[in-house]
Amino acid sequence: MSGDQPEAATEHPELWGFLASLRPGEVLSGTVAAIERFGVFVDLDDGPDHPVFPGVGFVTIPELAWEHFDDPADIVRVGQRVTGEFLQFDTTNGEARLSLRALRPDPFKEFARRHHAGQSLDGTVTKVVPFGVFVRVADGVEGLVKGADDAVRPGERVTVVITAIDLERRTLKLAR
Repeated sequence: MSGDQPEAATEHPELWGFLASLRPGEVLSGTVAAIERFGVFVDLDDGPDHPVFPGVGFVTIPELAWEHFDDPADIVRVGQRVTGEFLQFDTTNGEARLSLRALRPDPFKEFARRHHAGQSLDGTVTKVVPFGVFVRVADGVEGLVKGADDAVRPGERVTVVITAIDLERRTLKLAR
């Protein structure tokens, strides 16, 4: 991608006018045009084509889904119809930044409403790291058991206790 991207967008009054007319929270639909490691381009149903990119809409990796994933292609595929909430007008690239996850319930909030510190749960180990073990305790919800535990492997079922739920940071602390 070249350094003249901002000029490309500003030199297209139809594109600039369309993007400037959008309001945060507005719902936009389109087709996934390209999947990159840094995000997903969406060819919007309304509005002009982009002079440089495969689509005027763009979804950053964190805005694709609430759940953890390793590859954006695990969430969307080229040619798929998607609907997202407009977040902001990226004036540098001339893009409509979208969130697909904003239109879906946050599984962490649901979990936090129904669970509390001290509660025991069964979960599945998803990852073992030097500082602890990540355990999935519900769809889209993982927590960290601090401290190395060489005795468990990914895929193994374990019983954990909730030690803290931080809704603001969307973190769940667990103990074995």
